[in-house]
Amino acid sequence: MNDKLSIFLLVVKNMNFSRTAEELFMTQPAVSQYVKNLEEELGVQLFDRSHKKIQLTKAGEIVAYYGKEIDTLSQSMKRKLDDLTSHVGGDLLLGASYSYGEYLLPKRLAAFLEVYPQVVPSICIANTAEIAEKIVDQTLDLGIIEGTVNNKWIESHKIATDHLVVVAKSGQPVHNLDTHTWIIREEGSGTREAFDNFKKEHKLNPTHTMVFGSTQLIKEAVANGLGLALLSEWTIQDEIHLNKLQIIRREDFHYQRDFHAIHLNTPFLTKTTDTFLDYLKRN
Repeated sequence: MNDKLSIFLLVVKNMNFSRTAEELFMTQPAVSQYVKNLEEELGVQLFDRSHKKIQLTKAGEIVAYYGKEIDTLSQSMKRKLDDLTSHVGGDLLLGASYSYGEYLLPKRLAAFLEVYPQVVPSICIANTAEIAEKIVDQTLDLGIIEGTVNNKWIESHKIATDHLVVVAKSGQPVHNLDTHTWIIREEGSGTREAFDNFKKEHKLNPTHTMVFGSTQLIKEAVANGLGLALLSEWTIQDEIHLNKLQIIRREDFHYQRDFHAIHLNTPFLTKTTDTFLDYLKRN
């Protein structure tokens, strides 16, 4: 069923038999026959062909949903079998939350690739919750997050410690933290989790908050006097050097958290993933 299912999934992606045939260097009747054979094997009709554009039937939607999972597992199995006899190289699908992914990962990855130049990385930047979801869905090999994840399907490894500080526009007087607007990340972000914990620790009750979706946007907002923020020291080094931001009473107002590498709770990590994970632990 593998070939029939793969061709069906590509038709679903394109929702067009002719375009699928072109991509596969096949004739349209040949593609149609593969789909017809799959329908006969499963005993259901997968497409409604009575309209000008093809549409999935309810059965087709079910087969498409589970077919994608089957295809993902099949690709994962092939990669892990290939890995038994191969060297460190090939695809490395990484996900990282914003603070680590934008400010630390590029340097770590560059050093790793100097040793293992045959590795081909791709990076997805998202918040902690989204990275964890992609790990469970097996669309990422390894995730690096700044928050915490409680999921039985995920294994976590501490790889670094991060220090967050309160920042304001350079030169801005700050006396009472509660009287200032706080610019914070969205729910699901590790930095938002850190702020919520920091707020409890220091019994803060800010009168107004604004939610922004990226660290860079928050830094620009703070530098323009829109409010205060709790940010990783890794992310503000340039702004401190350029005198755009100031750290407010570091000795009194700071928060420590750990960065973690996460992967699916399985003994079958690829050699490339396992090697990169070991590198992150050591560096």
